[in-house]
Amino acid sequence: MTALLVIAAFLLLAVALGVRARRGRDMSLEEWSVGGRGFGSVFVFLLLAGEIYTTFTFLGASGWAYGKGGPALYILGYAALAYVLSYWLLPAVWRYGKEHRLVSQSDFFVRKFDSPGLGVLVALVGVVAMVPYLVLQLTGLGIIVSASSYGHVSSHVAVVVGTVALTGYVVLSGIHGSAWVSVVKDVLIVGVVVFLGIYLPLHYSGGIGAMFHSVDAAHPGFLTLRRSGQSPAWFVSTVLLTALGFYMWPHTFGATYSAKDPRTFRRSAVFMPLYQLMVLFVYFAGFAALVAVPGLKGADADLSLLKVTVRTFDPWFVGLVGGVGLLTALVPGSLLLTTSATTLAQNVYRLARPEASDRAVRRAAKLLVPVIAAVALFFAFNGGSTLVNLLLMGYSLVTQLFPALLLSLPARRRITKQGAAAGIVAGVTTVAVVTLTGTTVADLLPGLPQPVKDLNVGVVALLVNLVVLFAVSAVTRPAAGTVAEPATATG
Repeated sequence: MTALLVIAAFLLLAVALGVRARRGRDMSLEEWSVGGRGFGSVFVFLLLAGEIYTTFTFLGASGWAYGKGGPALYILGYAALAYVLSYWLLPAVWRYGKEHRLVSQSDFFVRKFDSPGLGVLVALVGVVAMVPYLVLQLTGLGIIVSASSYGHVSSHVAVVVGTVALTGYVVLSGIHGSAWVSVVKDVLIVGVVVFLGIYLPLHYSGGIGAMFHSVDAAHPGFLTLRRSGQSPAWFVSTVLLTALGFYMWPHTFGATYSAKDPRTFRRSAVFMPLYQLMVLFVYFAGFAALVAVPGLKGADADLSLLKVTVRTFDPWFVGLVGGVGLLTALVPGSLLLTTSATTLAQNVYRLARPEASDRAVRRAAKLLVPVIAAVALFFAFNGGSTLVNLLLMGYSLVTQLFPALLLSLPARRRITKQGAAAGIVAGVTTVAVVTLTGTTVADLLPGLPQPVKDLNVGVVALLVNLVVLFAVSAVTRPAAGTVAEPATATG
């Protein structure tokens, strides 16, 4: 019961911080969703860099290190590349968002292309992609609490309790609650992850180098990329897909609007790649678990970090690990709920009810929070994918928004709203078809060289997106002598 009490204390702390964050604030839609655009460097850093340490990293990265070996290293590479991209991309997004008082990712597309319909499409794609990401957080929460409480709390009960607490403080405080809980979460997670990544290899193998020798001796070739399947071609294409899609998640994109000034992003871009190095310690813990608790298969590999923790440490420390893991679900989960609700209220409800006041839209957003949470809860109880696979599916969807975003930034836009919409639809349809049917590039193009067949299908969907985007834009672009679409500057 000691571990369970520690975990419960972390849950109460998160709720208390989340509720307290609304004190003294008039929770308008802008304040609730983007913090009144008043967050300084620390909060913005934690909201953006905090995306590294979700349940995906805490369990998924260690689970893939345990179950896949070398291919798991893609997680180390993609965020660092995304942070480089953020140095130029995010200031442009922030300036345009501030100039036009935007509160959602879809608002950006609506304003850039003067197309509310495109905003609805972007909103639906974003919310559909965020549901698996939210499911990932809830699933991870259930795994963490159940395992670290020594089975005293079932994963289903843990997911329900966590979802209720999460929904409550999101409705009350919005992004302010996420920011305050992220401060505690990021300080604790770094300490716990570094400790586990150093102590577990020392305890079970005598050191990190000796641990790698043990893993290689027991599983020859495990620490390298495969000749086919998860090969170098898969690795490179997956890193590219996830780097381009990193800031296309609506909750990450929306967090951009919360900064005080654009210099915040450039300062953060300098330091965030260093923060990414902490993922190495997650890998070390996963490989140490392979030595200490071998034999976990499939989705059970996601349990490897918790199983080795329970085997190694006293209950109070297991509770600490479980409590920190709980926070890695609550922070991104709260951002996902806030953003999903804001997007649907601002870009779907407002379009259907153009006479709705800002107060009515804010009320609709808050009412949507428990609805979205209930949908995610349903899929959390009826899903069977591993945590990494859930995230990769979401990335394949949101990355389809990247071409239209990037090509909208120049002062004179060369693509049309029809081209942008057609490209997004083509890319998302490709992702949906290959995901639902289990099709791979090898199935679609069996005669091509193996490196091509190993490409991530999300990249293939991105190529389809680009071809359709340019083709439709060429057909729908105003002819010479007609009035062209108005140019939009980035601010």
